[in-house]
Amino acid sequence: MVSKNQIKLITSLQQKKYRKQHQLFFAEGKKVIQELLEANYELEALFSTDGIFSYVDKSKSHTITDAELKKISALTTPNNCLALFRIPLEKKGTLSGLIVALDDIRDPGNLGTIIRLCDWFGIETLICSEETVDIYNPKVVQATMGSISRVKVVYADLESVLKTTELPVFGTFMDGDVIYNEQLPNEGIIVMGNEANGISDSIEKLISKRISIPRFGKLKQTESLNVATATGIILSEFKR
Repeated sequence: MVSKNQIKLITSLQQKKYRKQHQLFFAEGKKVIQELLEANYELEALFSTDGIFSYVDKSKSHTITDAELKKISALTTPNNCLALFRIPLEKKGTLSGLIVALDDIRDPGNLGTIIRLCDWFGIETLICSEETVDIYNPKVVQATMGSISRVKVVYADLESVLKTTELPVFGTFMDGDVIYNEQLPNEGIIVMGNEANGISDSIEKLISKRISIPRFGKLKQTESLNVATATGIILSEFKR
């Protein structure tokens, strides 16, 4: 069973301040949990309704009812398992290869999808501005579908990073050069902007190459693409 204190703790982890305070986050669903276990994330506790993950230390594994799972789940329709994990130390390293940088992405689903895209296209490092949504937000973790374990996500002062890098910095703008006409390098930083406001003025000044995805519709009245969709198109072109 799950205790009242455990319910209180798990539900509190939907808020960033409590994730930071306890250095814990939770994941839901067999696939995501299995990916995190295989990546050696430190398991704090596992709650499931049907005794899956038989190889998990029994002292950390708890069989609960559907009703109990509903009390701790962040999903409208709960899955059959939820696991608590320790937040690992952030990995540092030099910037090399092709990197994606996010300037104030606020939607958890967008961040989770972008992490999956980075995993798909072999992008090893994702830089997030300090204002970008927390990677351990339950909705982000869910949207990554396990890719969170394979992409190094670093939170940093994006302006400082771009000022000190020797890599070319690409920014996505409506008036940029059409990406399909460009000779794209194997190394560089691709900056994706906020859902509503795009790339901020302070970051725009540090962009060395402005690129765009052209509109092909007859009316060309669509104002913009979803940032995760745009990221997928741009990464596909860089990797082509």
